[in-house]
Amino acid sequence: MADFDVTIVGAGAVGLACAYALARRGQSVVVLERENRIGAGVSSRNSEVIHAGLHYATGSLKARLCVEGRRALYPFLDAHSVAYDKCGKLIVATEDAEIPALEGLLQQGEINSVEGMRRIEGAEARALEPQLRAVAAIESVESGLMDAHGYMLALEGEIEARGGAIALNAPFLGASPGTDGYSVRVGGEAATTISTGQLIIAAGLGAQTCARGVENFPAARIPKLYLGKGSYFALQGVKAPFARLIYPPPIPGALGTHYRRDLGGVARFGPDLQFVDHEDYVVDPARAASFYDTVRRFWPSLPDGALQPDYSGIRPKLHGPGEPQDDFVIDDTVESLICLFGIESPGLTSSLAIGEEVARRLGV
Repeated sequence: MADFDVTIVGAGAVGLACAYALARRGQSVVVLERENRIGAGVSSRNSEVIHAGLHYATGSLKARLCVEGRRALYPFLDAHSVAYDKCGKLIVATEDAEIPALEGLLQQGEINSVEGMRRIEGAEARALEPQLRAVAAIESVESGLMDAHGYMLALEGEIEARGGAIALNAPFLGASPGTDGYSVRVGGEAATTISTGQLIIAAGLGAQTCARGVENFPAARIPKLYLGKGSYFALQGVKAPFARLIYPPPIPGALGTHYRRDLGGVARFGPDLQFVDHEDYVVDPARAASFYDTVRRFWPSLPDGALQPDYSGIRPKLHGPGEPQDDFVIDDTVESLICLFGIESPGLTSSLAIGEEVARRLGV
């Protein structure tokens, strides 16, 4: 008999959501995390935006799981007293040439069954947000912000309440298939080997490395990892100009540098997109120049010197510079094994739905 029904590698939002979905179904689960706390990777360095689901291609996992995940997320946050602000979003065209992109987004949202959207003219957008420059906009009332760490703590509590375990400082070293699942090698001070019926790789930036450590997973099925760094700048010395999220039309490979007022009232802009060859979280102050240009398109009153380097994150992308965004990859081709690749935005919003999808694919 295996030590655990399911072992999950990675205690970010997605790994925890997978463990939560499985623990709810009576499975014995353990989550392996190499860091000394949950959510120390991709999940700790994002915008904490709750996405409505209108940006994603027809029939994609991102489109379906974002909408399903967002519909499940607000009730979960309510039930666990996790802070959020359903502030809504405006996606703005600052010139007539951008209006077709808005029309395309609105149509895509309708295809994706996104509720709470409407097209508005510039005058109405400015009535909602007086400092905004816009000739037209899409209003999305289902969009919002959340306390991502509070959410992960709530997932952790649910997992442990159902008998699950989260092992910190426990790096995944590899796995070998056996007659009843996998033998999993775990590092750290208490290095050990555990047996598990099923194995899930939800390791974010480390997913490809972990997959290569599973002996029977085909190397040809491991997609190339691209590191998409995104820097954020905070507004200082000026009151937050907008109550809602403000987004431009999307750019190739990303949603574009956007505005948010976080739950503490701080205004932030980002992320931009910079492909890098190693993990580096230092924000280059020189990148502020492009931020001023981008932000002033929709907020002309941004003062000189008001943007200060804040933080950065790195997204586990499956596409390179200038290429369109890839879909999530949930690879279930090997029995009793699921590997998650490229779980970038909207992974946080989608996480509960990803957990349900993984549980379904495991046949639980």
